[in-house]
Amino acid sequence: MDAIQIARNKGYKTIEIGTGNSSIGQLAFYQKCGFRIIGVDLDFFIRHYPEEIFENGKHCRDMIRLSQDL
Repeated sequence: MDAIQIARNKGYKTIEIGTGNSSIGQLAFYQKCGFRIIGVDLDFFIRHYPEEIFENGKHCRDMIRLSQDL
């Protein structure tokens, strides 16, 4: 991923990302890229988005936070 290389080049030690609990494909992709789940921000999408989000037939409520040491 370009973002990982850019972060390394800038001297960052860690990169963090977040995606929805219903984002099955994205979760698998990020883990294949070396990210690990570090937490869940419960009801993130309920608190920050005015309309409900549905993806892959699932209600997107929580943000899954992932991190990778560089």
